[in-house]
Amino acid sequence: MAGQNPRNVEDLLPLMAQKLGGDGLIGELCNGFELLMDGDKGVITFDSLRKNSALMGLQDFSDDDLMNMLREGDIDGDGALNQMEFCVLMFRLSPRLMAESELLLESVLQQEFDNYY
Repeated sequence: MAGQNPRNVEDLLPLMAQKLGGDGLIGELCNGFELLMDGDKGVITFDSLRKNSALMGLQDFSDDDLMNMLREGDIDGDGALNQMEFCVLMFRLSPRLMAESELLLESVLQQEFDNYY
């Protein structure tokens, strides 16, 4: 699932990034996190994801799909997503945004290499 778009959900992050800019995109991701999180725990749990998934257009996802998304994004292994893990997951699930990021990284590294040598 890494870097793939689950169940062929349309990849809107590049369009959002283009229209909103970097800060605006991060703000929208933070808003999405707050819609999905468990208000008492401050993280996205499986139950909060299942309960609130329709708010993000994920109503057709099975419990297995939702659990797989949660597992993939759970960097610290606590069984939930904090805000940073959620944002990283959203970028990883956006193939086009990941490709653009890789090209940018390659360009910067090449410039640094050229400047050093």
